[in-house]
Amino acid sequence: MKPSYHPFLFLLMTCTAMAELGLTAFLISAGNESRTWPTPRYHSLLILFLFNSTWTTLFSAAYMVWMMDGGGQLLASIASSVIWLMLTSILWGSAAGIMHNTRTGTNCAGRAVISRCRQSLTVEALGWTEFGLCLLTLIVTCAWMLSSDPKLQRKRSVGSESQRLV
Repeated sequence: MKPSYHPFLFLLMTCTAMAELGLTAFLISAGNESRTWPTPRYHSLLILFLFNSTWTTLFSAAYMVWMMDGGGQLLASIASSVIWLMLTSILWGSAAGIMHNTRTGTNCAGRAVISRCRQSLTVEALGWTEFGLCLLTLIVTCAWMLSSDPKLQRKRSVGSESQRLV
């Protein structure tokens, strides 16, 4: 029995990471061209977001393809996806948390619709979205693993049979 939600959640992670990849690549290119960085830390943080989005796009798309192909490969096992999800959650949570404290401006009120402030806010929002998707997938995967464990199934059935006798 395989979880049917996996391809959908990995598709959402892939699409969100691709949006983040495009935005951060654009911001890094535009900043390098005009040499206008609010702080060196902000530039380094955008590079971290670029790495995270590349990492997530590559591996979540690979997991999705492997699952659709039958998931027979060693790299597509549930255990490897749990480890990957934990690592990726840490990367996204750290990057989004640091961005929250680093980016300039608060909610960009009174700024132009397309401004560096709103673009930075979007980078942060996509980072938190990716973090949430990774955590959701991790939690649901762990819950599915626990619910399909044969040892737990036997304990539950033994416990329910003993309660019926009483």
